[in-house]
Formats: sequence, structure tokens, C-alpha cells
Amino acid sequence: MGTLTGRTALVTGGSRGIGRSIAERLGRDGARVAVHYGTNAAAAAQTVAAIEAAGGSAFAIGQELGVPGDAEALWERFDRHADGLDILVNNAGITSRTPFGEIPEAEYDRLFAVNTKAPFFLARLGLRRLRDGGRIVNVSTGLSKAAMMPDLIAYAMSKSALDVFTQYLAKAVGGRGITVNAVAPGIVDTDINAAWLRTGEAARTDAAALSALGRVGAPSDVADVVAFLASDDARAVTGHWLDATNGSMP
Repeated sequence: MGTLTGRTALVTGGSRGIGRSIAERLGRDGARVAVHYGTNAAAAAQTVAAIEAAGGSAFAIGQELGVPGDAEALWERFDRHADGLDILVNNAGITSRTPFGEIPEAEYDRLFAVNTKAPFFLARLGLRRLRDGGRIVNVSTGLSKAAMMPDLIAYAMSKSALDVFTQYLAKAVGGRGITVNAVAPGIVDTDINAAWLRTGEAARTDAAALSALGRVGAPSDVADVVAFLASDDARAVTGHWLDATNGSMP
């Protein structure tokens, strides 16, 4: 603990799954963590309690994403607790498994509103709070580079746009010493994949077989990569898409 001491981090979607693991890891490394949640205040409180129990500091802020004015409202709530930011982790996201031929326009728009538009405006409005030398990490997906699951086409498209945003934003803010990177998980054992992975050993075996390392990912796999990018050790890494899929890429 201590590599991020004195720094403040915001993790969107930080109450569960990968986001919770990221928030807890940054807290262990010494950062004061703003744990964002959309609707589940109880889960966010549990994450805050876990960070504090481990000797860290955290607070929760609630705001639904993908609705008009979401970024402004989130930052207003953040400003009540902190006077600046060092690390922004755009982790919050939603998925859709509706087949390509059936996905309704409203569902498509919702995916882009949460997965693409919200990170864009959170970063744009957050730059006035982000200190020079700060870090922005966008949580993407391995599916933006590998067409492994056709039913997730709209989800993959929304994350591909986030990848392009990462590259361009890195150029735009590099003069301030701010780094911007994307981390791409593969199949991770979280609630979002529970309907598939937790149906039996056969499903888990099939999922593990899709990766070079022969394993299903854990939230901590992603959190550890994010922690590296948030640290001084990653000061020369920016504009990159980091594969954290356990080798699920073809």
C-alpha cells in the first residue's frame, strides 16, 4: 500500500464486479476512492466498507448514466467530497445479448449512451478537475478486436468507439502529462456473465477453452492492470489498448 497515497480516484460502476475489484485495489494502493453506482446504493456502501476495513478511504456517489445531464450531475456530487481528481476509471457499462436481427433501436441507443457517450462527457467535464499528470483508464472489451460472439455486435461496437476515444484523447491531453489507456477484459466471472458461467462446470470449461491460458478471468485480473496504469510505473504508457483477456484474442 502507498503507491497512490495522496491521490483521489473515481471508479464508475465501482460497486460490483470488475468495478468493485478496481476500487478495492486502488484503495489498497493508497488512493481515496469515489465509488460510483447507478442504482445499487447498498452494494456501493459494501464496497466503501471493504476499502475502509482494509485501511483505505472511500465514499460513494450515485448517478444513473445514459440519461441527459448524467455527467454534470455525477461531477456535482463528486465535488461535494473532493476538490480534485487524479485517476478516472470509466468502468460502468451495460451489455446486450439480443441477436443482431432483433435488437430494437432503443436498446442500441441505450448501449451507446452508457458505454460511449457517458465516458466521453465524464472525461470532458472531468478534465477541469483532473490534475496534471493524472490518469484516465477506460474499461473496454476483447470483443472490440475479436468477433467471437455475434450476438454482442452492438455492445462490441459501443466499446470499439471507446477504444478510438482513448487514442484520440491521449493525444489531446498529453501536453498536461495525463495518460489515457483502455483495458480489455475477456470472459470474467461476474454477475453480468452469471447466467452462462454459473450454470454448470461444462459452461465454465467451454469459456475457459476460449483463452490461451485456459481459464475464466477474475475481476482482480483487470483490477491489477488498471492499478498499473494508474501508477507512476505507467507514466510512459498512453493511447494504448491493453489485452487482459487471458489470451482470448485470435
